[in-house]
Amino acid sequence: MKVSYNIIAFILTFALMGSLFSCKKWLDIPNPSAYDSQTTFATVSSAEMAVLGAYTKTFNRDIYYRLGDGNDESISSEGIGGSKWLLSNFEYSPNLVPSDTYNSMYSGIEYSNVCIKNLSEMKGTDAAEEKRIDMLLGECYAIRALSYFNLVRYWGDVPYRTVPITDDTSMYASRVSRDTIYDGCITDLQKAVELLPWYSEGMIATPERFSKNAAYGILARVALYAAGYSLRWDLKTYAASSVRLGKRADANRIKALYQIASDACEKVIMRGENMLLPSYETVFRNLVQGKYDNETMLEYGQYGNDVNGGGIGYTNGIFTNTSSIYAKAFPLIAVIPTLWFDYQKGDERRDVSIANYSVTAANERQMNPYGNNRIGKFRVTWMADKGTAVNKRNIDWPWLRYADVLLMYAEAQNELYQGPTDKAKDALEAVRIRAFGGNKDLIGITPGNYVDFRNAIMRERKLELAFEGLRRTDLVRWGVMFDTIRAARQRVIDMATRSGQYADIDAYRAYKLETATDFNDPVVSVPYIGYKTMPSESVVDSLSSAGYTLLDMFTGEPAAGAGNFPLDATAPWVTGLFEGAKKNKMECMPLSDGMIDDNPGLKGEQLPIY
Repeated sequence: MKVSYNIIAFILTFALMGSLFSCKKWLDIPNPSAYDSQTTFATVSSAEMAVLGAYTKTFNRDIYYRLGDGNDESISSEGIGGSKWLLSNFEYSPNLVPSDTYNSMYSGIEYSNVCIKNLSEMKGTDAAEEKRIDMLLGECYAIRALSYFNLVRYWGDVPYRTVPITDDTSMYASRVSRDTIYDGCITDLQKAVELLPWYSEGMIATPERFSKNAAYGILARVALYAAGYSLRWDLKTYAASSVRLGKRADANRIKALYQIASDACEKVIMRGENMLLPSYETVFRNLVQGKYDNETMLEYGQYGNDVNGGGIGYTNGIFTNTSSIYAKAFPLIAVIPTLWFDYQKGDERRDVSIANYSVTAANERQMNPYGNNRIGKFRVTWMADKGTAVNKRNIDWPWLRYADVLLMYAEAQNELYQGPTDKAKDALEAVRIRAFGGNKDLIGITPGNYVDFRNAIMRERKLELAFEGLRRTDLVRWGVMFDTIRAARQRVIDMATRSGQYADIDAYRAYKLETATDFNDPVVSVPYIGYKTMPSESVVDSLSSAGYTLLDMFTGEPAAGAGNFPLDATAPWVTGLFEGAKKNKMECMPLSDGMIDDNPGLKGEQLPIY
């Protein structure tokens, strides 16, 4: 029987420390033969190595991959009926749920617990060292909170431990109420913001580590989730009849949580260190090229061969043929076809977020039909070079952007005052104005009542933060997951049959097949001429003479080999879309068989409806 959380080996030796850091491009770490707690925390510099080791466990690719699929933004493009397809379509079962993220988060928690215990006992030789120790301690509190947040938002009530396993007489742990865990995360993050320096103070050289700025942002995120809906059940009886979608019972605490979120965002906003970049496109060009800026506040570092979330740009990017100058990128996540039409005319985020083309073996930008659009934010064509390997492109994961802080602030203000304040409107409008290239005249009228403003926030988070790993669990915390997914399925059917709001969309598009010549490709999207019906023979001849290729937008012919997803109401991927969606079931995942086998404390504690 494996021991709980698969991390006792780390606790016994600490020798893993020297081998877990190469994914951080900002580190130059020595390779000591062994560590133990006494020697590791003998100096501030060696203690910092231990803290950096905790960062390596805070991320896992399933956060954007298997746990990120299945919403009104993206779906799995893997084999229909396979395990990843089933998970994306809410066909959950204990033998299907991936456990890598679960195990990784608990490893990060144990690293943090060890570091918190030892750092709390350290004394610096001068004021500068004391401040450094405080910073490291603050990072560990924030890392622990982020790790527990990722566990709770997917699995609900989970084991909760805040001391090293070696200091706990109970080797195995049972589930603890998510409210207790969320409150613990908030306490940790409140400690973190007191201990951490602002990014501008210069102690933290990269957003790949927590600053006070980032800790405030994650504090706001956790507070909003803690105040929201989740799938709950009686932890004493585990009766299936007790399973329900609801909020915590204490209304005063819910209001306090919204106040915490609002205050945390306001601290960041008023500080003035972070800002929206003028161009949405620049945010993601910077990201894939490893450039830091004032908008992306927290990233998970990806560099070299030893990466915990390898695949960014490969699994969740644009398709590029193996023989192209970019080498192989084979995305396994597809953009749900309707998302293209969710963006208003003039919204520059659409063409950045959605790649409407793929790259052929001859380096041609070949337009995608509706069913084959892929994620554009992490496209390898915008990189400066190929990266370490095709499935290790050195692209960081964006944990937190300033745009998210603005949207969380707007949401928290609306909840606190049961209607949008002027500050809430300003925050939402700032994000929208940037989306439309700085033209305020294009954003329309901002809603002035609680319900409409709340709906506007939910819509804006989809458009602004598409494919950044939050949509599925955002829908849960708002209590709208089932209704949203059911509506998303119907919209795909309507689009496939060209009915409803999609009755007048293009059936064909003509575009020029042009060639990409290098990395940092300037192209954002392939321009086209749209046709509602098949153009006449003379028009087709004229287009051909002018160098255009005519594409049937509903065809199943894959663009450059990116997948076969014809937009047809009888296609298996359409008929099976979200087929497992069930209210008061889809909002939380069961524990996997392996999670329970590894921790006997969880025996008999499976989510009751499984």
